[in-house]
Amino acid sequence: MSDVPALPYRLLWGERQLRSVANLTRTDAVEFLKLAPQMGIKTSTATYRLEQANQALDDLRAGRVQGAAVLVP
Repeated sequence: MSDVPALPYRLLWGERQLRSVANLTRTDAVEFLKLAPQMGIKTSTATYRLEQANQALDDLRAGRVQGAAVLVP
């Protein structure tokens, strides 16, 4: 059995997740967003144009995004 090659831990622990929400209607989202502030929910997003996807990933890795990074057309 060979040794596991060394690698920088920043690469190992810099994990991020991409999530998609597909099981709600626009009306569901509008109704939820009206209620969210009353329940104490605070959101934070950073928007990026689709061409800036690599920048969004760099910002996520570097911890420069608080909340969600959102790609827009």
